[in-house]
Amino acid sequence: MRAPAATGPAAGILWMILSGLNFVAVTALVKHVGSSVPAAESAFIRYLLGLVFLLPMIRPILAARLTRRQVAMFALRGALQAAGVILWFYSMTQITIAEVTALNYMNPVFVTLGAALILGEALPPRRLVAVLIALAGAMVILRPGIREIETGHLTMILTALMFAAAYMVVKVLSGEVGAVVIVGMLSIMTPIFLAPFAFAVWVTPSLAEVGWLFLVACFATAGHYAMTRAFAAAPLTVTQPATFLQLIWAVAVGMVFFGEPIDGMVVLGAALILAAVTYITWRESRARRRAAAEAGRPAVAAAVDSAAR
Repeated sequence: MRAPAATGPAAGILWMILSGLNFVAVTALVKHVGSSVPAAESAFIRYLLGLVFLLPMIRPILAARLTRRQVAMFALRGALQAAGVILWFYSMTQITIAEVTALNYMNPVFVTLGAALILGEALPPRRLVAVLIALAGAMVILRPGIREIETGHLTMILTALMFAAAYMVVKVLSGEVGAVVIVGMLSIMTPIFLAPFAFAVWVTPSLAEVGWLFLVACFATAGHYAMTRAFAAAPLTVTQPATFLQLIWAVAVGMVFFGEPIDGMVVLGAALILAAVTYITWRESRARRRAAAEAGRPAVAAAVDSAAR
């Protein structure tokens, strides 16, 4: 019999730290490949090579008997994810690893705004203040009028917006299908939408470049797996602050391997964003526990269900 997975705050934090290390490795590898392979092509090859991880998910996807509406929703999510990935890969070749990591923290903030504006979810005053603080953090990083805002900064903000929109589609589908189906359909739909953009700019990659992009697929898969384990092991309010370590590693990797200078304003802006995200996560966790209690369900069970999705 397989031993039960470790749970608790320490396990959750360790899994989140491992997740952050994997995602920093993804950013560093994409930056290493650089612009010799166009962003759309790099993203397509990464997802194409990642299809090997899809094999265990085929049976659950077939068993789900998806409706036409659900397939259309997954297609929408795939299109949003593809656009976000292209922009993300491009950003990683244009700005520092620390800036990519810091601006990526805006993703949950855009999810909160989108859920309020599009899905009609409540946005209480305290949560709105947290959103404004996060936006102020982004301004600290960008410093418009003080320094030149590069194309990579703009595409990274668009990346966070695209990923937030994709997450909102997942939020709708998460009550209808399981997590394995959601991940599997992402692996199928995303390369389909990436393909035309990749072939439009296709440059035959070297074997070394294909090898680096396969490592990107491996680290990205490991990062998502570790994040899922973190969510299952401990509440988001415990694991969320650990994501700040990802910025520290990003700064270190950028400085050691790419000669990128340490920018204190980027660190400060990221700290403001992450503080706001942690507060938003805490408020949502409290709301979830309250709703679970009112429905007569154990709060812990409700939290685990939400994390698994």
